[in-house]
Amino acid sequence: MARKGSWPSGSRIGAGAKGGGTSRGSAVRVKTAGRRKASSTQWLQRQLNDPYVREAKRLGYRSRAAFKLAELDDRFHLLKPGRRVVDLGAAPGGWTQIAVQRTSSDRGKGFVLGVDVLDMPPIAGATLIHADFTAVETPARIKAALGGPADIVLSDMAAPATGHGPTDHIKIVALAEAAYDFATEVLAPGGAFVCKVYQGGAEGELLQRLKRDFTQIRHAKPPASRSESAEVYLVAQGFRGRTA
Repeated sequence: MARKGSWPSGSRIGAGAKGGGTSRGSAVRVKTAGRRKASSTQWLQRQLNDPYVREAKRLGYRSRAAFKLAELDDRFHLLKPGRRVVDLGAAPGGWTQIAVQRTSSDRGKGFVLGVDVLDMPPIAGATLIHADFTAVETPARIKAALGGPADIVLSDMAAPATGHGPTDHIKIVALAEAAYDFATEVLAPGGAFVCKVYQGGAEGELLQRLKRDFTQIRHAKPPASRSESAEVYLVAQGFRGRTA
C-alpha cells in the first residue's frame, strides 16, 4: 500500500482526460491476436491507456477504484483519523486500502472492516471477512467483528451485469437498499453512508429514506469513474440516528 499522503488532497490524475482516458502522449494500441476476442482486445487497450490503472499500480493499490473513494473523500471529507469504517463489496481491496490510509495517523488509528463474497489477500491495518453480504448470517458476523458502532458504511457492491440496463439498475439498487438496512443498525449518530447506484429513477424509495435519516444527501460521480459508466454514488452525511 502506498505511504500516507501519496494521494494529495484535491489532486486529479490526467486533468483534461474525462473519465480516466489517456491524458497525454500517444495511445497504446493492441492488436487482436490468436483466440482473443475483439471485446477482450478493447478492454486490454483501455486498461493500458488508463492513467488511473497505471497510477494504482505505481502506488500499490489493488484497483483503480481506489481513486474513486479518494476523490469522494477529497470532496466530502468522509475519512478522518480514528474513524470506524465498514466497506461492503470490498474486493479486490482498493477502497479498503484508502480507508486504512486515511483513518490512521498520529492523531488516531481507525478500524476498517472489509467484506466481500470473493476472498482477498490480507490488507495491513484492516480486518477482512470472506462472506456473502446477502446471506442471513453475515450481518451478525460483521457486527461481532465491528464490536461497536461505525462512523461510515461504504458500499461499492454490484451484481454481475446482465447487459439489460433496467434489470442491472434494479439489482444494484436492491444491494444499496440492503446495505442501508444494515447501516441503520450500526451507524453512530452523525455518521455517513456511501453507496453505488446507476443513473436512473429506481432509487427513489432509498432516496426518501436517506433524506429522512440524514442531514445532507448528494449524488456524485468522481473523476475516476469512467465517463461511459452509468454508475453514480449517493453520499449521505449527518445520520440522525435510528429513532429518525
